[in-house]
Amino acid sequence: MIDAAPTTATAPRTPPPRTGPPRVTRLRALDGLRLVAALMVAAYHYGGRGGEITEAWGSSPKTQFPTLHEWFAYGCLGVQVFFVISGFVICMSGWGRSLTSFFASRVSRLMPSYWAAVIIVTAVFALPAVAFEAVSPSDALVNLTLLQQPLGADRVLGVCWTLWVEIRFYALFALCVVLPGANRRRVIMFCVGWTLAAALAQAADQPLLDLVLMPEYAPFFIGGIGLYLVHRDRRDVYAWGIVAVSFLIGQRYAVDELWNASDPNAFSHRTSFGIVLVVALGFLAVAAIALGWLSWANWRWLTVAGALTYPFYLVHEHLGWVVIHTLHRDLHLPSVPTVALTVASMLLLAWLLNRFVEEPLTPRLRAALSRPKKD
Repeated sequence: MIDAAPTTATAPRTPPPRTGPPRVTRLRALDGLRLVAALMVAAYHYGGRGGEITEAWGSSPKTQFPTLHEWFAYGCLGVQVFFVISGFVICMSGWGRSLTSFFASRVSRLMPSYWAAVIIVTAVFALPAVAFEAVSPSDALVNLTLLQQPLGADRVLGVCWTLWVEIRFYALFALCVVLPGANRRRVIMFCVGWTLAAALAQAADQPLLDLVLMPEYAPFFIGGIGLYLVHRDRRDVYAWGIVAVSFLIGQRYAVDELWNASDPNAFSHRTSFGIVLVVALGFLAVAAIALGWLSWANWRWLTVAGALTYPFYLVHEHLGWVVIHTLHRDLHLPSVPTVALTVASMLLLAWLLNRFVEEPLTPRLRAALSRPKKD
């Protein structure tokens, strides 16, 4: 997720002005980390799924990558890393904004590329030459709302489940922090309250509470928010406490969900130590950025990497399968060059989406949603 907000941040210990968003500087290392997380997810989709025979490869990815598939299996944790980044960025983006401005920013960043990706994938899967099943026209139309998952419609984009998680996080943060006005005390109370409420939801085992409070994903968003507070003031003991508790809870959920060593037919196999290590590295990477330790990574190409991350994430899975099928089964390329060319082609498509969809439509949509309306 998969957040697509600009990776800019408030100068540490500088209070935000009351008249609008705070003065910001770009955190290019965060742009680079987002792309790394997206590439992790792509590695998992292309080669990390255990013994499953895929239509694209014509065999199991384990057969295609006898050694690498064990590493690729951990790529799915790129989603958890995304959620930590999202917590950081959304807190940064919402600080000093009105609710209208925050809503306009989120919608204008998420929807243009998303709409384009849904249309492109639906069109490609409808081609007779593409040997993949397309969703019905009715479900494809519902997918344009980004509410297909709660409405029970088939998904055009497999990765869109993470966007549904993100939307619920945005709603919680907007109602509890942005609407009353972001400040340190309110953000800390939000983090503490959500942590306790998510634990209670887990204990209660009530579907509605799980849907709203998302106990399995909350620690990652909350940890990212805590790291933004650390970015503002590295001596903030409460912020460090939020980060520590979030990591301890988050790694437990990740292990519980993804460790399946006892099941010989499991989708993928990972060790509990490996899962904890990847989650820890994700937290540490965002912490290093929050503390300014990676401020030397200020290359302009990282900004481009950040801009490509969201459209790449949207299109890489299903369209990637089409490219893999063509390169590997039709043109008989070996596995590793096939994956390399597939990633390159998806990055190229992401650049086209950024250049010809996001750049012209995002500012127009943001301006239209931000324009004051008369009653």
